[in-house]
This record gives sequence, structure tokens and C-alpha cells, in this order.
Amino acid sequence: MAAADIIRGAGLERYYAEREAFPARPTPLDGAWTALTTEPQADGTVAARLIIDGLRCASCVWLTEQVLARMPGVAEATVSYASGRALLRWDPARTTLAALAGRIAALGYQPRPLGVEPHTDRTLLLRLGLAAIAAVAVMGLYEGLYAGWWYGAIDARMATLFRWVSLALATPVAFWCAAPFFAGATAGLRQRVLSMDLPIALGIIVLWVHGLASTLQNRDGYLDSLTMLVALLLVGRVLEARGRRRAADAATALVATVPRTARRSTPLGIERVPTELLRVGDTIDVGSGEEFAADGIVTEGTGQVRMSLITGEAEPVPVAPGDQVVAGSVLLDGALTVEVRATGGETVLQRMADELQRAADTGVRASGVDRIAPWFTVVTLVVAGITFAGWLAFRGLDAAVASTVAVLVVACPCALALAQPLAGAAGLGAAARRGLLFRSTQALLDLNDITVIALDKTGTVTAGEMTVVAADDAALRIAAGLERFSSHPIARAIVAEATRREIPLPRATGVHELAGVGVQGDLDGRRWSLTTGGAGSVCLQDGTAARSFIRLGDALRADAAGTVAALHATGRRVLLLTGDHGRIAEQVATGTGIREIISEADPRTKSSVILRLQQEGERVLFAGDGINDGLALSVADVGVAMGSGAASSVLIADAVISSAALAPLLAGFRAARAAGDAIRINLRFSLGYNVVAILAAAAGLVNPLVAAILMPLSSAVVIWGAARVETRVRREEMA
Repeated sequence: MAAADIIRGAGLERYYAEREAFPARPTPLDGAWTALTTEPQADGTVAARLIIDGLRCASCVWLTEQVLARMPGVAEATVSYASGRALLRWDPARTTLAALAGRIAALGYQPRPLGVEPHTDRTLLLRLGLAAIAAVAVMGLYEGLYAGWWYGAIDARMATLFRWVSLALATPVAFWCAAPFFAGATAGLRQRVLSMDLPIALGIIVLWVHGLASTLQNRDGYLDSLTMLVALLLVGRVLEARGRRRAADAATALVATVPRTARRSTPLGIERVPTELLRVGDTIDVGSGEEFAADGIVTEGTGQVRMSLITGEAEPVPVAPGDQVVAGSVLLDGALTVEVRATGGETVLQRMADELQRAADTGVRASGVDRIAPWFTVVTLVVAGITFAGWLAFRGLDAAVASTVAVLVVACPCALALAQPLAGAAGLGAAARRGLLFRSTQALLDLNDITVIALDKTGTVTAGEMTVVAADDAALRIAAGLERFSSHPIARAIVAEATRREIPLPRATGVHELAGVGVQGDLDGRRWSLTTGGAGSVCLQDGTAARSFIRLGDALRADAAGTVAALHATGRRVLLLTGDHGRIAEQVATGTGIREIISEADPRTKSSVILRLQQEGERVLFAGDGINDGLALSVADVGVAMGSGAASSVLIADAVISSAALAPLLAGFRAARAAGDAIRINLRFSLGYNVVAILAAAAGLVNPLVAAILMPLSSAVVIWGAARVETRVRREEMA
């Protein structure tokens, strides 16, 4: 309309008279695809990454990958359900990126280049809301019809009104609320792929057409089954959509920790320059509280650096001339001069971000329902066709139509399609109520295959904050007096412990902080010094030779030992995978009962350990909380992040522990086992029901009315099985 108004406003109405055909619809963002930079590959192909919006579930990802893989010239097509990103590799002599994007758009999804803002679709919740309201209303009306039919007490005019009102309510449900299923079915047919949406769409059409015909003939139809079917299927779609995470944000969060500017030393003095202008060999100054803008070597000064970004450990690291520092780390105290050794994409931080993104861009496995759907659809249609032809030849059109409708109606794709979403949703809910939030149903179910549980130390098995492990009150009083105005992590731990013990904090005078060494001050008429004692402790002494040590550490979570013991009881290996020193790791392992330890592991080592275990046939769950854990979280079969950890680890993880505890991990395994069992039982029941019911309907033993009763009953059994998930989890907790 806007285009027409512009044409008319310019006096160009003759355009409509002169044109000989409608113009071709342009390919979405065709210009953007033409201008998009591609990556040449060694084998002569080119590759590109893009975002696909509108992926509703794992089946959408599977369908997209299958259709793209069949296109001429396509060598690789991988779509990440976690991030919505697609990695495409193709022969430029045989196809183009614009053609690939057009094929994706033809499936009903929205491809866009990286960096282009997405188009938000909020209609799914509206469809669900309308379907739910209509389902409740139509079910109520049909209860009146069934009761009147049973007792013979309903007025004929009132029954007619009920049927027409039900049809009026069911029509928008069938044609608008169920539109995503029709879109998926028709898109699959255009691409010669049979998906689970096809039998669902056929069932909806048959139910509505039969409901319309029955209403016109003043008979009861199956409109209650129709509305409830659509509402329940949309519930599954909404739950899947809400569980998805965009892992691309994780890499952005990593790079955002690098400062935008740096203070570069020149022969003329100090100048502040953008970080991207730094070059290898430049010298930069870094002050207390600042982040490093590049990787480098300390040339002057000493200080304490928080390396948790890379190592994940809470304890500051002392640095001096000759030590390495990395971009994004924080100088807690002191002043340093650093010679730049790596900038931009060559820094450790940026390489971590790149590896994290590549690891996140992985495909999704096809579910059991995805594999069954094409066969189920083909068998149902074949049986329906044979039924129609057979009854038409022997009993006439009326019998053929009745038996064929009975076959299509009694063949319950809804029970098959709802088997995994409903039981999976119940499992997600059971885990969430206990503090473990999963990104998707598949992530939850993957827990059932886990054989090794690898746990980070700081912030996962431990609380993630430095605390006083051992100190006498007298020494703690003096140390707290010296540190009461410092923001150093050690100072905060000492003051917090003195406050917890209700020790009055004295006020020291002449306090002088020695960067990277400790603090000195006068208290009670004596000169005191508090210095690093090594091995996780600080040393307090005055002018005499007497010394007092305050031991520092990271306190274990209260439920860590009990959770580890319960995980061992499931028959799985539990491994402590930490960047901390071996002695500290051994202390934590002893306190929690963990039997296997790998210490002093940097981010690459952690991911390498997980990959090695996977090559040995193990399925690995990794739980961590830091930015440094991002790569390990992404390569693990299931990655679990602590909700209090770095934002990027939360975004890349398959699940997030929302409480300050480790016990939700055990609850996740219980919920996964209960949901997995429920899904298997539901699928077996659904397949068994469909085989028996379809054959009975084809033989004329089931009329459409009985089919309408059996179909919702089969769905009800599936719903009942899903509802048992929470009960089973609660029973296991009490055992």
C-alpha cells in the first residue's frame, strides 16, 4: 500500500497499465547477501556464517540442515539450536549465498547476516492464549452435548447452538492458531521432506472438516479434540522457545571486558589511545583498579592481578618484571609498565572468544520423533488410502468416508508429538523448582547419558569468595585494624571474619600499603606488618621475631560433600577440574570426597581434558562459573553454569544453577531420568495405540465417534505419564 501511494503521488499510475506481469518477489536482504564477505577454504569452497530467526524447536533445525544439504554445491550446512547461527560451506561455481538464504526463507524462517537486527515475532503467545481459551470453552460445550446425549435431556435447539458456537470458536484455532504447523508441513512438502508437522496438520484439517460437516448435519463432531490438540502442541512450542539461549552473546561479553582505551608511553610523554591502535612493542601504563588492554610482559613495577578471567581462581596473583599479563585481567593494586606482545584478535581473551563461538556453532541431533515422523505419516496415509478404496469397492461411498475419517482421526499424531514435549516440560519444571534451569528439553535428556561429571573448584564446589579458614582472635583483630579501609580481596575477607566473630575493629595509624607485598601500620603502640605468607596465608608480625599466620581459602559449599556422595552413588565418575594449585585442589577434594583431580588447568587444558574423555567414549558434564570456563562449557556434552558466575558462562551453558548450592545438579539427574522414562513409555504407548487403533479403524471396528473418544483418551494417557515426572522426582528425594 505504501509503495502504491508513492507511485500515485509521483504521478506514475501508468506503471500499472504498462506492466505485463507482477514483479518477482525479492529475495530477503538480497543486497546484503551479495555484499557479505565469505571465507575461502582450502578445498575451493567458500564459507559464511549467518543467523536464522524463527527456529521453533530442534525439528526446525533438523529440517533446515536436511534441506540445505540437498542443494547442489552445498558441502556443509550446520545450524546451532543454541545460538541460531548457521555455518554454510558451498561451491561458488554451483550456487550462491543469496540462493541458500532464499531456500531458508522458503522454509518459513528468516535468515539475516551477522550484525543485522532481528525481527521479533510475538504471535506465538497470542496463538497459545486464543487456543487455550477456545479449548476450555469448547470442552465445556461438548461436555454438555455428551451429557445430553447420554441422558437424553438436552433440548435440540440448545444442542444446535452448542455445535455452532463450538465451530465458531474452533475455526480461528484451526486456521490461525495452528498456522505454524501448516507452515511447517507445506514448507516440508515443497522441499520434499516429511516432518512431524504434516500428520499434525492433516489431523487438524480432518477434525475441522468433519466438525463442519457434522455441524451442518446437526451431529456431534470432534471440535473439542481439535482445540485441545492445538493448545497442547503450542504449549510445547512456547516452552521450547523460552528455553533457548543465544550463545553469540557469550563472545561479545568476553571482548567487552577489554578497555576501549589505553595509556601508551611515547618519547613525548603519555597519551591515551584507542585499544585498536596499540601495536606489538608499544609500552602502556596500568594503574590500580584498571584492566589490561593487551597481552604483554611487565617491565616495571609490582602488583596483585586478578586473573579469574583466565584461570577462574579468586586468589590474586603477584606479578613483577618479567611476568606475563593478559588483556581483560584487573590490576588490584600497584602500578605497572607493560610491553605489548599481542593485541586485538591475537590476545588470549579474543582467541577464547573465537573458540567459544566456534564451539557453540554446532548442530543438533535429530530426535526419535523426528525420525519416526516421516514413516508414521506415510503409513497413515497409505492405510487411509487403502481403507477408502477397499470400503468404496465393497460397501459404497458412505462407508468408505466413515472408515477413512476414522483412520485419520484415530491415528493420533498428537499423542506421538506430545510424548516428548510434555514429559520434557515436566522434567524442566521439576528441575527448575529445585534450582536448575535448562535451555531446552534435549539438554535435560542428555543428562541420562552422562558418565563423567567434571566440576570446577572456585564458585562451583566452593563459594567463590576468599574467606578466613583459620586465625586466632588476637591476630585477626590486629589484621582487621590494618585492613579495615582496604578494598583488597584479602582485606575484605579478614574484616568480614572479624565482623562475623564480633571482634571490635581498632583504628590503625600510619598505614602504608606496599603494592604486591602487604600493609604496615601502628596499633597498640607497636609497628605491625601484614604480608603474604605463601600457601594461601598471610603473616602478621611486629618488630619481634614472633609471627602469627592467618590462613585464607575458598570455603566449600555447604552441600558439596553430600552432593558429590550422591553423584558417586549413581555410578558416575566425579572429577575436580581446576586451575588452582595441586595442594589446594587436594584439600577441596578431601573435603568433598572427590577421588579424581586435575589441577593447574587453564581454559585450553580444561577443554582438552573433556575432549580426551569424549574420545575415550565418555559423556561429560562440566560445571563452572567463570568466563574462563566458557570453552569447557561449550565442548562438554552438557555444560552447567552457576547463576552467580560470569554472564558469558551463563549464556553459553546448557543449564544454569540459580541458587548458591550444588544440590540442584543432583536434582537435574533425577528429573532427567524421570522425564526420559516417561518419554519412552509415552512413545511406546503412542506407537502401540496407533498400530492397534489404525488397523481396527481400517477394519470398520471403530466408527468416527469412537475414534473421537479414543484420540483424546490417548493424549490423556500421555499427559498423565508426563504428570508423573514430578511425583517420581519427589519420591526419589524422600528415599
